Parts: sequence; structure tokens; C-alpha cells
Amino acid sequence: MYPPTQSTEVVSGCVVVARIEAQPTRGHGDALVLMRIAFAYQRGADRFAEWTGWISKWVVIPTIVVGLANVILRYTGQFFEVRLTNNSWVEAQWYLYSLIFLFGFAYILKHQINVRVDFWFANQPPKRKAWIDFIGHLIGLIPFAFIGLWVSIPQVQTSWRLNEVSPNAGGLPLAPIKTMIAVAFGLLLIQALAEMVKLVAVLRGVTDLYLEELEKHEQPIRIE
Repeated sequence: MYPPTQSTEVVSGCVVVARIEAQPTRGHGDALVLMRIAFAYQRGADRFAEWTGWISKWVVIPTIVVGLANVILRYTGQFFEVRLTNNSWVEAQWYLYSLIFLFGFAYILKHQINVRVDFWFANQPPKRKAWIDFIGHLIGLIPFAFIGLWVSIPQVQTSWRLNEVSPNAGGLPLAPIKTMIAVAFGLLLIQALAEMVKLVAVLRGVTDLYLEELEKHEQPIRIE
């Protein structure tokens, strides 16, 4: 990272050029340490996002099973004039459906598969895209995640304290699913900070410090 200096001296009538590796100053050394810590955080956040995305994918299966069971039991019960399902099954279906999205927040952000409403962004050079995303994350995404945590955490605490249950007869407890809302905003914030590390690396041209190459993301879903 630091250009070597050269010194010359005459030895037995020959000019000898010696390459002397420049030593980083204290300030540069501290900056490198901070950047390596930031990249280590980014890689850890990316791996965690992959794990939560894996959970989100598998939650689809019980969601389909419960939804199909609800339909079969409801229509079978109507045919025989017997109630075969209840509110807990119905609520379990939308609980599971919600988890698909709540666990998927960080995974979607990592892979840039969120919907982008644009007619201009996709045609910009990489560094300009990085600037646009950096500013957007800084003034939009990260504050949004903080506000989501700020609003949801007190609600979660209240729900657990009151042992809140659905107002529907035979409904499920509400505290667990409310907790997942706060968890989802936390996951989004963790990944948003990891994305900021990637963007700063692109803007500063120091992506060669990565121990792993930045993944090539699929083209974002765009609405023009």
C-alpha cells in the first residue's frame, strides 16, 4: 500500500539500486487497522444475512402447509357443517407469512434484490452508483432502521409485560411476532452498516484490502 523508496550507492564502480520498503506512519497504520476491522464486520454481517435468508426460505414451506390445511379444513367443515379450524390456525398462517419478510430484510439488502423505482440509476458508472447508495443509506435507510427500533422496542416490552394475546377467540400471543418486528429492524441496521463499509471502500478505491472479492450481485428488480 505504501510506495517503496529507492537509494543508490556506488559499490566497486557499479551503481546499486536498493529498494527500501516504506514504513507506514502511525496515522496510516491506525487507519488500516480500522479498515480491516470494518471489513471483518462486513464479512460477518454478510454471513449472518445469508443465514437469516436461509431461514426465510425454509419458513415458506410451513406457511404453505398451514395455509393449505386451513383451506382444506374450512371447506371440509362447511361441507359436513362442522367447525374444523379456529383462529389460532388462521393467525399462525399470517405469523409465518410475516416471518418470511422479517427474516429476509438483511438478505434482500445484501443481494440488492430490493425493488428500485428508477429510470436513471442503472445507467450510472459504479462510483456514482456508490455515491447515490451511500447518501441514500445515510439519510434514508439507516435513520429508518433506527426509527423502527425506537418505535417497536417499547411496544415489544409492553406486549411481553402484559402477556398480550390476540383479541380473536382462540388467538395466539402477540408478543413473539412483535418481537420479530424489532429483530427485523435490527437485522436491517446491521446489514445497512455492512453495506456502508462496501460503499466507502468503493468510493475510496481501497477494495484491494478485501480478503474476499465483493460478490457480484444480480441486477436489481427495477420499475421504470
